[in-house]
Amino acid sequence: MSGTILLLRAEPRVLDAHEAGPHNHFRLTMVIKKIISGAQTGADRAALDAALALGLPIGGWVPRGRKAEDGPIPERYPDLRETDTDDYETRTRLNVQDADATLILSHGLLSGGSKFTEAVARSLGKPVRHVDLGATSIPDAVSAIPLGAARRDARRGRPAREQRPGDL
Repeated sequence: MSGTILLLRAEPRVLDAHEAGPHNHFRLTMVIKKIISGAQTGADRAALDAALALGLPIGGWVPRGRKAEDGPIPERYPDLRETDTDDYETRTRLNVQDADATLILSHGLLSGGSKFTEAVARSLGKPVRHVDLGATSIPDAVSAIPLGAARRDARRGRPAREQRPGDL
C-alpha cells in the first residue's frame, strides 16, 4: 500500500562539532525550507498541517478545481497552485520538478501514484527516498531521512562517491 509523498525544498547547512556530536568534526545536513504537496487526503495533508504548525512554508501544485479524492482541497492551504488540468499526473510532475528532494512513505511496495512519483523523480535526476514503514522501525526511518539527503563531500560540495545519482 502506498502512502505519503513529501516533496522538499531544502538548503545545505554545515553543523559545527558541537551540533554534529562528539565523534564528528563537522557534518553537512539539509535544513527543510518548504513542504511541497499535492494535498491529497490523509498523511499528505497531515504533512501540510504539521508544516504550518511549525511555521514552515507550504506550496505545491494541485489539479484544476483543487480536485482531491474527498472533494475540493480545503482553502486552509492557500499557497497551493492549480494546474490547467484535473489530471493527477500533471500535478505530480510539477511538484517533483519544483522540489529539491522527494520522500515517499509507505506500508509495503510502491504502487499507483507513489510508484509514478518515484519514477518521475528518477527520470528528472532528483533525489528520492522511499521508506517502507512496514519494514523499517520508526527510529530507523526518521534517522535515515535527513542524513541521506545531506551526504556530501564537504571539501568539494559534491555527492559522496558511494551515493547513486537520484538517491537520498
